[in-house]
Amino acid sequence: MSGGRLFDGSAPLAGSVLQAVGAADRDPSPGTPVSLEQIYAEHFAFVWRTLRALGLPPASLDDAAQDVFVVVHDRLHSFVDGGSVRAWLFGIARNVARRHRERGTRNSPLQLVHPPAPLEERVQWRERADVVAHFLASLDEGHREVFVAAQLDGMTAPEIAEALGIKLNTVYSRLRTARVRFEQTLAREEARTRRQRDG
Repeated sequence: MSGGRLFDGSAPLAGSVLQAVGAADRDPSPGTPVSLEQIYAEHFAFVWRTLRALGLPPASLDDAAQDVFVVVHDRLHSFVDGGSVRAWLFGIARNVARRHRERGTRNSPLQLVHPPAPLEERVQWRERADVVAHFLASLDEGHREVFVAAQLDGMTAPEIAEALGIKLNTVYSRLRTARVRFEQTLAREEARTRRQRDG
């Protein structure tokens, strides 16, 4: 993302409780050799956020992140010079998250926003986080992966296509569909909240 615009030129989701993070994570220049230490230092936060956004509970994140970097260590020799490190890491993180979920480690809903301190705001935060978690759970895996990669990790459409091994137009289509559904979910939630407050 740059200048407040998303990679497809649209504005960020209006009123969204999602906070697009990860803009600081950058790939090295093509031709720059990468080491495990460099990848770990520059992309650990990206991997951790990705794993969390893909549904792993906080208690599993450290183990899953370690698993990602074990795979990176084992496959670093196969990384294509000039390729996107973030796309490569996203693909690895996606597979690791899937394996952790298959082992039954998904115990708590996704929390995508940071809780403020006052009790009333914490309650609102938890309710909003639950809305986001339910929304992500309602998406099929393909739409969820694209939405998480774009909205939370700030990945570009070409990076997402590379990471997921899908066509660029498929990325745009899935993202557009997921955004519309998310906006509809937010509108329903706002209407429900107004009814409760007014009634």
